[in-house]
Amino acid sequence: MLRALHIRDFVIVAQADITFDQGFTVFSGETGAGKSILIDALALTLGERADSTVLRQGAARAEISAVFDAPASLCDWLTEHDLQAGNELILRRVVDAQGRSRAYVNGSVVTVTQLREIGEHLVDIHGQHAHQSLLRSENQRDLLDAHGGHQALRQRVTQAWKAWRTVERQLALSEQDASALTLAREKLEWQTSELDRLALQSGEWQEISAEHTRLAHGQSLLDGAAQTLTALDEDDDSVNHRLSQSVQRINQLLRHDPGLQTVHDALESAQIVVGEAISDLNAYLSRVEIDPERLAMVEDRMRVVFDTARKFKAEPDALFALHESLRAEREALQATADIDALRAQATRLQAAYRQAADTLSQVRALAATDLGTLVTQAMQALAMQGGKFQVALEPAQASAHGQEQVEFLVAGHAGTIPRALSKVASGGELARISLALSVIASRAARVPTLIFDEVDSGIGGAVAEVVGNLLRELGARHQVLCVTHLPQVAARGQHHFQVSKHHADGTTQSCIEQLDAPGRIEEVARMLGGVRITATTRQHARELMEP
Repeated sequence: MLRALHIRDFVIVAQADITFDQGFTVFSGETGAGKSILIDALALTLGERADSTVLRQGAARAEISAVFDAPASLCDWLTEHDLQAGNELILRRVVDAQGRSRAYVNGSVVTVTQLREIGEHLVDIHGQHAHQSLLRSENQRDLLDAHGGHQALRQRVTQAWKAWRTVERQLALSEQDASALTLAREKLEWQTSELDRLALQSGEWQEISAEHTRLAHGQSLLDGAAQTLTALDEDDDSVNHRLSQSVQRINQLLRHDPGLQTVHDALESAQIVVGEAISDLNAYLSRVEIDPERLAMVEDRMRVVFDTARKFKAEPDALFALHESLRAEREALQATADIDALRAQATRLQAAYRQAADTLSQVRALAATDLGTLVTQAMQALAMQGGKFQVALEPAQASAHGQEQVEFLVAGHAGTIPRALSKVASGGELARISLALSVIASRAARVPTLIFDEVDSGIGGAVAEVVGNLLRELGARHQVLCVTHLPQVAARGQHHFQVSKHHADGTTQSCIEQLDAPGRIEEVARMLGGVRITATTRQHARELMEP
């Protein structure tokens, strides 16, 4: 679960250090105070896109750190990516004024993609606009599959679809333009045979270029190395001799002034370094020799490589990669040449897709019935008595997503026929259905922390109290964080943070404060009564907060 969130210079938050507990935690505050900024900050540590607009005005960088208990499901992943695995997981994100961001896990640099992969094991965020996305068909399909736990099967269907369609395209190409394929295959055969004869190895061009340079300048290398060795060691006035004398002289002076010890140590180190250079030069002179025959062989090889590169209109160091690419292309064309084999392969892959898609259709039907029953039950508690929710599965053209169209149907009242959600649900009904779906999906969620960002918008009154109870019930199984504007929801929280804003030095800043029991009463009373809080609203707040 989430243990702490540390925020520096993010939007209008100068500094915030928040610790979290288990159960149901609420965040409340006036509109514009920055409640949802907390969720945005946490989302950054989970891999959301970042740019310079997230920096507080005048700040050089924004920094957010989130501390989690490390779930067991991440142990293998952390080990696989050479990240330190312990009981604690610290995700950190830094964004500078140029919009560049850096990501860290337990102090080690990671990619944003890796942050997202980690986040999938830690947090589910249900945004305040979730009910709008609920109208899109693809989101309805995703919700059904998430409820049924079909993600692995659906991935298998997608892979089977892609494999089948790839071979179908190859087959169509083979049948439509067999003559063009023959010409292309002949050209590839000639190209690959030329490069096969050259037999250039990976990195060979760089190696022979370096060797040619060394052999071509062999005499100057020998002369220069010998002259340097003479200057360092063989002359009467050599560097090594002078250093030796200097070390002896300073060593004598040390008896009179220990302050010269650092000078003595530096000279002694220099003498050691020069000695190593002398040893290396002697070894170099013993192995380097002028070899005209080898130089001629290298030049012949370079000439052949140059000629081949001109023929293919490529750079010499690109020939090896070109050879690999042409071989792969030739093998692919050889595979497409056998039309009968392609037809047989397409038939096999189609059957594999149909089998996987049929299985997906069967489990979707079961999940659709279950989801319809659960949401219908939730609707009764959310002031939609007599309402009904169904998941319709209509046969559709085969695709990467299966063989059916998923559509959510709803009847808002008893005696009415369920129709498409987008056509009959009002804004308030849509918000309530979305909330019910979020809660139902979260019951089966494997992640320890669930976040609801103003998903209770569009509801109020007794329904809001039911929503508060639902979220508190969910808090018994998960850590639940909720940004809310409803006093009925805030009153059901086990922990309560108030977000407020104030003006200082010409800027607006957001503050986050954890409320004690009296503070919670005042905040719930404010949410109930607005600016003027009376004894009556305080009493009402106490009643709402009673277990």
